[in-house]
Amino acid sequence: MNEGLIPHRYAKALYKVAVERGEDKALYDLCGRLTDAFAAEPAFQQTVANPFVSDSDKLSLLMTAAGATDKDRTYCDFLKLLADNGRIGFAAAVARDYRAIYRRQNNIYRVDVVSAGKLDPSEEERLKKLIQARLDGGKMEYSSTVDPSLIGGFTVNIDNRRLDASVKNQLKQLRLALLN
Repeated sequence: MNEGLIPHRYAKALYKVAVERGEDKALYDLCGRLTDAFAAEPAFQQTVANPFVSDSDKLSLLMTAAGATDKDRTYCDFLKLLADNGRIGFAAAVARDYRAIYRRQNNIYRVDVVSAGKLDPSEEERLKKLIQARLDGGKMEYSSTVDPSLIGGFTVNIDNRRLDASVKNQLKQLRLALLN
């Protein structure tokens, strides 16, 4: 079976249960911390997938990584279900898929701005307002980073769409035009 399909099915079921229990937002936050932990430490996925590490140790790691407690019933039930079905190695993928489903259902857009230098706070607020106006009433999860290799300007990624207003991109387009 497709390994992308398995986590997505678990995530859909998890979302449905979380909504029924009224824990969908709390679970969204827990899954966010879990995906951040996996992104910050690449060896974490290897540990969770390692057959020589006990399921109880894996569960403990996944609870700690998400900052979960025993009161987070849906999250605990989810981890136990993964462990019982031998799917604990899919925890990161299920968490990512859950967050994508939650965003889609709640009209939330991930907005990542990368600029060549630190944006002035007033420029950043202006940019946020321009982006917000394009989201058709949706909410925005905004993050920004600096990448000096852009030379100047910025890029804006909204989910799967990208606006590239960087000098680096303009130079690349000029080079391509000259080559043709």
